[in-house]
Amino acid sequence: MGEYFAVEQPLLKPLPDEPFETGRWSSPRVDRYGQVSVRTNRYSVPVRLIGQQVRVLLHASEVVIYDGRIEAARHERLVAKGGVCLNSSTTWRPCSASRALCPEPPRWTRPRAAGRFTPVHDAWWEAVRKAHGDAEGTRTLIEVLLLHRHTTHEHVVAGIGAALQVGALTAHAVALEARKAADADHPPAHSSGRTIQSPHR
Repeated sequence: MGEYFAVEQPLLKPLPDEPFETGRWSSPRVDRYGQVSVRTNRYSVPVRLIGQQVRVLLHASEVVIYDGRIEAARHERLVAKGGVCLNSSTTWRPCSASRALCPEPPRWTRPRAAGRFTPVHDAWWEAVRKAHGDAEGTRTLIEVLLLHRHTTHEHVVAGIGAALQVGALTAHAVALEARKAADADHPPAHSSGRTIQSPHR
């Protein structure tokens, strides 16, 4: 190969003096899971952008997502088709790390940050994927992670554990169990200890 390039090199034009963008732009809309679709793969963005249109710059090795002129997310570009890349700083709001980590299997990335993705998350996600497949299992996981927007980490983990114990593999079941855990920790206050008797006896 080297000798062929040596022959062609004198015939090549010089590189331009000014830098130029080699990536490809697109303008997808963020879906209800907080993701955008880019070339058959899906990448997470901050949940505040759900329903909005963003600008995506696709490079050979990475994907950069912009909210206007502000960078909103950056991901390593997935090679395989039909993959989902979850970024812990976007999909999972309480986490503070800035990268998606640990692919497993190769076209999926597991959100791990600051110890917030617990073994309970792992076990529940594995059960959902086994029951419903990778794509549906990961979409369901994202719905569960979005519960962290308005539910404490401890109550979500408790909800996942309770749902897993009874084989309830839906985000709705996790939300219900998380609400039960929150109510148990903070029972509603009663204005009076007296029992009101019905007038019809």
